[in-house]
Amino acid sequence: MKPLIRLSGIKKTVGSEQILKGIDLEIYEGEFVSIIGASGSGKSSLLYILGLLDKPTEGEVFFEGEKIDYSNDKRLSYLRNSKIGFVFQFHYLVQELSLLDNVILPAIKKGVPIKEARERAMVLLERLGLKGKENRKPYEISGGEMQRTAIARALINQPKVLLADEPTGNLDSTNTQRVMDIFKEINKSQTTIVMVTHEIDLARQTKRIVELRDGSVIREEYLQPFSPGPGT
Repeated sequence: MKPLIRLSGIKKTVGSEQILKGIDLEIYEGEFVSIIGASGSGKSSLLYILGLLDKPTEGEVFFEGEKIDYSNDKRLSYLRNSKIGFVFQFHYLVQELSLLDNVILPAIKKGVPIKEARERAMVLLERLGLKGKENRKPYEISGGEMQRTAIARALINQPKVLLADEPTGNLDSTNTQRVMDIFKEINKSQTTIVMVTHEIDLARQTKRIVELRDGSVIREEYLQPFSPGPGT
């Protein structure tokens, strides 16, 4: 079983500061991985490289066995829009659009027919407890509901992997746990999830913890038994 995403010797330098220092990491299909570490340890930088949103200074990134060519913008755009879903601490919803229209935006960009996009979106909104609110604007709902809308948007193109950067950072404890429960339910369908968090209690609800310190992986802990199988 080959990893869904593999990083080899990843370094990232910004100015004179080396943010990532030679990271090797494999993410397998069906995993739920949390990345933890102190502020400035390189968590978000690592996540953005995993999601092909940023280019490493050195090293190689492989997605589904394909070495990423950062000069091929068309291919990068396809992978980001079709294979990867993103959830951020700030939901980045378009305030002028309804929840339904916010969710279908990535599908329309991908070329999914509008009828199919709307059907997918309605299923997701219902799944995430937002049925009946699809015509509301983001400013008419709560912070927890906005984050759930952002999760629906991230899932609309049925990605292989969902990447989340501090997705509960602006939520109270009740909504934080609700988002975690949603992630665990999504993960049951074999959607791979990688989540950056500073909250160890949340990290311990995932299947594997990867801890960074000063741009290096210092610890990996499997919280549930996992074997990638032969052929790795």
